Amino acid sequence: MAYDQPLILTVSQLNRYVKSKLDGDENLNPIFLVGEISNCKYHSSGHLYFTLKDETAQVRAVMFRNAALRLRFRAEDGLQVLVRGRASLYEAGGSYQIFVEDMQPDGAGALSLAFEQRKQKLAAEGLFDPSHKRPIPAFPRRIGVITSGTGAAVQDILHILARRWPAAEVVLAPVAVQGEEAPGQIIGALQSFEKLRCADVLIVGRGGGSAEDLWAFNDEALVRAVFSCTIPVISAVGHETDFTLCDFAADLRAPTPSAAAELAVPDRLAEAARYSQLCTRLVSAAISAVSTKRDRLLMLTGRASFQNPQMFLDEKRMRLMQKVNAFEALQKNRLHAAREQLASLAAKLHSLSPLAVLARGYTLASTPDEHTVGTVRALSGGDRLRVRFCDGTADCTVQSVSLER
Repeated sequence: MAYDQPLILTVSQLNRYVKSKLDGDENLNPIFLVGEISNCKYHSSGHLYFTLKDETAQVRAVMFRNAALRLRFRAEDGLQVLVRGRASLYEAGGSYQIFVEDMQPDGAGALSLAFEQRKQKLAAEGLFDPSHKRPIPAFPRRIGVITSGTGAAVQDILHILARRWPAAEVVLAPVAVQGEEAPGQIIGALQSFEKLRCADVLIVGRGGGSAEDLWAFNDEALVRAVFSCTIPVISAVGHETDFTLCDFAADLRAPTPSAAAELAVPDRLAEAARYSQLCTRLVSAAISAVSTKRDRLLMLTGRASFQNPQMFLDEKRMRLMQKVNAFEALQKNRLHAAREQLASLAAKLHSLSPLAVLARGYTLASTPDEHTVGTVRALSGGDRLRVRFCDGTADCTVQSVSLER
């Protein structure tokens, strides 16, 4: 009985065979999977590598650059997602994996998740910090409007600006407000206004639309441009219930483009009424001040000093003379007391003076080098002494020394 020759394959052949089986299975291409992302890594090439897992199993997955660029949100560990792709084998590694072509958050929509992720990131960097926001000028001379040149929003803005504050000049920068080109055009308009300094305040926005239509105003680069713009920016995107990241980065958020126009300029009618009130108050204050001063002037002119100035001066002269006399008397008393004190101190000083003692008949003996001799024990026969009297000195020689007991 003959035995069939066993089939011997190389590793490459085995992997290629298994890959062909997986690729040819209609149940695995396409395939939809729900799982939690782990070991997520964005490669420098732009490819996205991660693992999908559930409670009991896991599978490796890869999303190539072209597909990863289409993601509206950033994949991260712990995120529950729904993916569409195909199951196949990576021949070189010998492991099967899912080649993901599309991915959506399981539950929240992709745009909603991307919005929250980007909002948290930019808020952590301080782009929404209230302390950075600048005040809108009260009376702008020139207003920059960055929006679609053909939409209804620009007409509403121009109409309200002309009605409320026609003195202001409006500079329109027409841009795309949705689609891939919109963020770049809006950023370019912001930079042009800043470079030329041709506006005191900027209105950036558009009318209402779906979340996809408004998505350009969530672009990270645009948000950073709004934040760094040195001209105050009013963000007016969509309707009152619509919020974009530009709203948080702008210096002021308006619920609608029409509201932005109202916030950008004062109302000329209200200002005219306020001016009229101020004029009335000014006139009233001036009349009151003049009346008060007139009453005081009448009171002053009615005084005796104003009616008879000479009498007023005579009275002041008498008071001055009284003060002069009092001052002179005080000075004489002080001088007399000082002289008496000086005489007393001089007498005390004289009584303590050595010259006064000498005048009473005493003398003072000293050596030729002026050392005072206070006892005969310091002397011996033949020593020379200088004796001081009250009226002079005498040089003497000691003949002999005797001690008194």
